[in-house]
Amino acid sequence: MRVTRNRVVTSPRQRFSRKLPVGIIGGLALVVTGGVAYGTTVGFGQHQVGSEYADGLQISSDQILDPLGERLMTPYGKFMGSTVSPDGRFLAATSTDRSVSLQVFDLQSYKLLWRGGTASGVDARLSDNTVGQEGPLYSPDGKVLWMPNATGLTRFPVYDDGTLGTGTKVAIPTEDGKRALTAGLAYSSDGSTLYAALNGQNTVVALDPADGTIKKTWDVGIAPRQLKVVGSKLYVSDEGGRRAVPGEPTQGSYGTDVPADPKLGTSTTGVLSTIDTSDASAPVGQVEVGLHPTAMYEKEGVLYVANTNDDTVSVVDTSTDQVVQTITTQPWQGSKVGYEPDAITVQDGRLLVSLGRANAIAVYELGESALDPVSYVGLVPTDYYPEDVFPVGDQLVVANRRGIDARGPLLTFKAGYGTTPATGHGTHGTTASLTRFRLPSDDEIKDTWTPTVFKQNGWGDADTDVKHATGNRARAVPVPRRIGDPSTIKHVFMIVKENRTYDQVHGDMPEGNGDASLAQFGEQVTPNIHALARQFGLYDNTYDIGTNSAEGHNWIMQGDDPEYTESSAGEYVRSYDTEEDVLGHQRSGFLWTAVQDAGNTAKNYGEFLYNEGRASGSWQQYYCASRSVEDGGDPAQLTSPELKGDYGSVIPSLNEITNPTSPPFDLSIPDLYRYQIWKQDFQKSGPANFNMVWLSDDHTGGPVSPRAEVAGGDLAVGKIVDTISHSRYWKSSAIFVLEDDSQNGADHVDGHRAPIQVISPWAAHGKTVSTYYSQLSMVRTMEQILGAEPLNQKVAAATPMFDAFQKKPDTTPFTAKPNRIPLTENIATEPSCGADTPKGRAAAKAAPTPAKYVSYATAWQKWASRQHLTGRHARPDFANPEQMNRYTWYDTHHWMLPYPGDPKIYLPGEVPGAALPGADSE
Repeated sequence: MRVTRNRVVTSPRQRFSRKLPVGIIGGLALVVTGGVAYGTTVGFGQHQVGSEYADGLQISSDQILDPLGERLMTPYGKFMGSTVSPDGRFLAATSTDRSVSLQVFDLQSYKLLWRGGTASGVDARLSDNTVGQEGPLYSPDGKVLWMPNATGLTRFPVYDDGTLGTGTKVAIPTEDGKRALTAGLAYSSDGSTLYAALNGQNTVVALDPADGTIKKTWDVGIAPRQLKVVGSKLYVSDEGGRRAVPGEPTQGSYGTDVPADPKLGTSTTGVLSTIDTSDASAPVGQVEVGLHPTAMYEKEGVLYVANTNDDTVSVVDTSTDQVVQTITTQPWQGSKVGYEPDAITVQDGRLLVSLGRANAIAVYELGESALDPVSYVGLVPTDYYPEDVFPVGDQLVVANRRGIDARGPLLTFKAGYGTTPATGHGTHGTTASLTRFRLPSDDEIKDTWTPTVFKQNGWGDADTDVKHATGNRARAVPVPRRIGDPSTIKHVFMIVKENRTYDQVHGDMPEGNGDASLAQFGEQVTPNIHALARQFGLYDNTYDIGTNSAEGHNWIMQGDDPEYTESSAGEYVRSYDTEEDVLGHQRSGFLWTAVQDAGNTAKNYGEFLYNEGRASGSWQQYYCASRSVEDGGDPAQLTSPELKGDYGSVIPSLNEITNPTSPPFDLSIPDLYRYQIWKQDFQKSGPANFNMVWLSDDHTGGPVSPRAEVAGGDLAVGKIVDTISHSRYWKSSAIFVLEDDSQNGADHVDGHRAPIQVISPWAAHGKTVSTYYSQLSMVRTMEQILGAEPLNQKVAAATPMFDAFQKKPDTTPFTAKPNRIPLTENIATEPSCGADTPKGRAAAKAAPTPAKYVSYATAWQKWASRQHLTGRHARPDFANPEQMNRYTWYDTHHWMLPYPGDPKIYLPGEVPGAALPGADSE
């Protein structure tokens, strides 16, 4: 058990030059800072993620951590939800990502007390490791703990020392194919009934806490999250809002039509359901609040509701069920979007609201009456993503979902044939933490801690960088200082790849800060990426933010991973990637809508799509057609009936700009085919101002060896750049190559460090750029070039990548390098056009499976067929990672060698950790 405990310095900080006055307008608490704010992450300089500096710990999300109070870190995954025992002695938290799903902490000794899950060394092995979107719940006497699961609940006896006994599963039946997805829990006032929100079934049930028998079911709004009992009334926060009415625009979420904006792709209503538990025949009532209501707190007849996707708190008078006040939780004037209030409590006349995406607790002064308008005091800093806050005695305890970022134990990655295992930091080394402190005085909060939070988030206070230019028109430069000023770049291309770390690809480049021992896909596998880095610039200090693909594509396309996805990671049943799940979309829209709002055009080639619309062709057929066209064959064969897809999006604004023949993620379609489809459209119609391309080969897991897939993706990137740089659009183009996440590789600096590239005549040729950058920096840079407003406060705070560009263009084109690894390496069935033989070498063929393992191979192939690796329903990262690692290893080593560290070759069900959910587990 590895738990660190360290005290955080709480000495006064340097003061801001001015205080933050508050205006109350129509019940809204507004922070006024003067001017138009801009990003100041340039202050992070050459910080490296995971390193401590004078101002705190640098993390991957463009933030510094130096929380108020005392920190207790746990390396056993990120918290999903938490609760404190009735006597205030223990805190229980559900968690995910490290095979530990339940943790109990002693708040007196401030130590981790107990762990349950499927990891080795846990105190109890749990039969159900899934975790609902809300936290566990203690019974009123503290003798029972309930844990929400995807298909019900687990009931644990609580011993006097706080540890838990053997859990008993209470199953809740699946209805119409929809699991319960148990979320919030609450006891009735007399303790005789346990209420549970069934998030997946849009219902609330009343259970007998003795045996789990369902006594009553109520239909409520969409995706109920939390419950709050006030006398005989039960309030339900319905994150998806009300049910749709005929004729209004909708989009789906777990089989339910949700009222939605067709352009921005976001839900449009938020409600509380109200249930009269004393009258079984009473209809369910409804209170309109803001978007995505989640957390609730009740005091003296007033219910405070966190509207997470609205960045507000609704104040409800429970005697009338009327909203009497709406409190904004938007402390920085630079943006009104993306703070994500997700927990509420009251202590000593102060309303406390945790702002998950700001790493802060917002403090408000309550009036004499609970219904009086509140006034804003300021902010206090926490660790990464506070998800709950509790008064415990005279202190506050904050449960921080991501703790100190992915700084848990080092991880080992096996990349299959032709590579050696690599051990280093990985994104799945997730942590969580508790921080505790006494609430400072209002003056300390205003003058010391609020400025600290501003600095940690890169929130500036000048007016030079994001307002639209007025007066004399500025001279065109690659990246304008002000949004709306002209750029020399008119065409932006964004190429999204999958899952690699910097060291895994660039570790062998002496020009940068690499570790060659971790370079599993070095220059032999990725000659184009290496050549592009040498010509256009190497970036050795840029970071992805997400743990996995479900988060990574959101960070790119939304500049954020909304709380809905953050909180559903313990089960990933409603959705994994939220492309088609409307509840996973922020209210301000997407990168393409921001670009269009600025008067630009956009095109999409596979990004942010699901795989409906796939044709029947095999990998071999797609490969042969691509090779034939490359050799001068008829391009029409790319869209023959067995290959031509009809892909699209449920988001109308994305569907309108999508090339229907360009495939999204699908490992049975090689990236060379994606390149050819893109090239056809490029040569026929030219580019838009903004162009999105998804290349997924380097995810690996398809029919060829992992390094062959990475080599195929590398070749596709090289050919796209070759095509653009030899076209008439080259001088006015910039190509951004980035990973959606870096989860499947090791890195000696941090698992979030990624191999990105900026390619343009205006790029900083021949340099190594070690400035701290992130995906947010890249999103902000693309928006800045195209004059688009930042999507949210995270993007607004990010400094554009000014030093990635030069004043004078170098229009030397790029010529793609041939692949050095056979693209058909280890394929079981050779393509009809023949095996790939780069430089005259014979391609590796799959050896026959030893007779004793034929049945094993069959079992694993059957397993693989259910993992959505290919075909119409392909989904990145769906497979259990421990099983996926074995499958790749066995297949690439021809069933002749056990996985490193295993005593034998396993069947799928024999793999340690196989019972875990696939996505987001490691």
